[in-house]
Amino acid sequence: MTATTFETKTKDLIDALKAVCASYGLGNDGNEFKIISQTFLYKFLNDKFTYELKKLKPELLEKENWETALAEMDEAEYELLQIQMNVDTAFLKPQHLLGYLFHKQNEPEFAKTFDDTLLDIAALNSELFAVRTEDGQKIQLFERLTEYVSSKRDAFAKALVNKLVHFNFENVMDEGFDFFSTIFEYLIKDYNSDAGGKYAEYYTPHAVAKIMARILVPDKDQDVSIFDPSAGSGTLLMNLAHAIGSDRCTVYSQDISQKSSNLLRLNLVLNGLVHSIGNVVQGNTMTEPFHKENGKLRHFDYIVSNPPFKLDFSDDITRLEAKENDKRFFAGLPNIPKKAKDKMAIYPLFIQHIMHTLSRKGKAAVVVPTGFITAQSGIEKRIREKMVAEKMLAGVVSMPSNIFATTGTNVSIVFLNKQNTTDDAKVVLIDASSLGTTVKEGKNQKTLLSSQEEDRIIKTFINQEAIDDFSVVVTYDELKEKNYSLSAGQYFEIKIEYKEISEADFTKSILQRQKSLIELFSKSRNLSKEINQNLKSISYE
Repeated sequence: MTATTFETKTKDLIDALKAVCASYGLGNDGNEFKIISQTFLYKFLNDKFTYELKKLKPELLEKENWETALAEMDEAEYELLQIQMNVDTAFLKPQHLLGYLFHKQNEPEFAKTFDDTLLDIAALNSELFAVRTEDGQKIQLFERLTEYVSSKRDAFAKALVNKLVHFNFENVMDEGFDFFSTIFEYLIKDYNSDAGGKYAEYYTPHAVAKIMARILVPDKDQDVSIFDPSAGSGTLLMNLAHAIGSDRCTVYSQDISQKSSNLLRLNLVLNGLVHSIGNVVQGNTMTEPFHKENGKLRHFDYIVSNPPFKLDFSDDITRLEAKENDKRFFAGLPNIPKKAKDKMAIYPLFIQHIMHTLSRKGKAAVVVPTGFITAQSGIEKRIREKMVAEKMLAGVVSMPSNIFATTGTNVSIVFLNKQNTTDDAKVVLIDASSLGTTVKEGKNQKTLLSSQEEDRIIKTFINQEAIDDFSVVVTYDELKEKNYSLSAGQYFEIKIEYKEISEADFTKSILQRQKSLIELFSKSRNLSKEINQNLKSISYE
């Protein structure tokens, strides 16, 4: 079976689970997402366990009733399996397996059996799979899913199990990021309508994520830390980890949304980054930054972020003004408006936090409203001044309008590099606003970049190419001369085309234009006379 065929079958499974929810009154219900994502995750973990078991005990799984044989295995031998298995694999007991549930589905209180199984798996694998909160609480893998149904819970659990049992992930366990990123995007596409939420969007467009990752990591890196302070579902982190190599990096994240933290956990599982789940933290990065070393904020080698642009954080101002934050928020805090507090610009706080937590060799890519790159005063300008003064700016890419279907705000990507400090260091500014094709997405317009356009942006940035009306390469001194503007358009040369003509041809051209003007003036006078005559001939009652 090809990857394309299996991708279709996986999407069919997701649709089938949604259909079950709809038939039990949960269509478009706020809890539908929990049921779909957790049931999907249970199936994946079940098949991952079986996949790893086949490697260790191929002779066991050749038996027709291998699940029974597994249940009859000596306890000490079974516990040895846990030590021998891949460390990223959730360890299941025989009664946790899907086949066991399938054979129990007609027994009384099957819903309770189903829910108890999920909770037992979560408890057994808590150390590896639990997401933390900023105060140290653990968010387990699973909940009691059938309790979201008001009636017929046994039948509901049975329906879910019967959709899962005819599907198998084992054939695609070795598929890479491109496959699972597509599946993940499909899985969450119907649950992204409230993406603005409290902080970040749950899903950043693939084109934006790809451009950020490829520019940050032109070559593979080794043993590095990557971080997103407003992680959402982890789209940016997954693209970055893919560019580096999932076995060469450790992921760290923080996001105030429990929903997005659960999404990120699922994304890490699908993409072979289970070892980083313990670094996923639900919490407010601005008021309670979690990741620290020796009592100080941890510094990261790579940071990516698509932070919220505007948010009412007036209740947090007192904590943010604490003296301990003076260095972190070096450019200051936004003023609290008397009206429209929900329009407070919070993204400058995220930018400052990112600059403060980059390691000495650190690189970062941050999505910002395009207005940030040209603001003539205030926090935004002070941030740009520091980027230039400390020589950490690598460049800016201004994206097409509507690259995000959920917002009409034009966006740019700011790239930082703490090693861009040599005397001949250059900064690349790209205006990609004219690229892309506009399509309709729901009620919104969205701009899609082709793979060729994505590659053009990436290649131009990495190679530091100056292309007419598209990109410029400037020095830090030139940025200062332009009042720290990071807009490529302000550096484009104004070109005037010159044409060599003789004196006789010039005189002839002038005379022709004079003749044309005289004719036009004559026509204008005649029209004025005609209009006046018509007005006089009109009789009024």
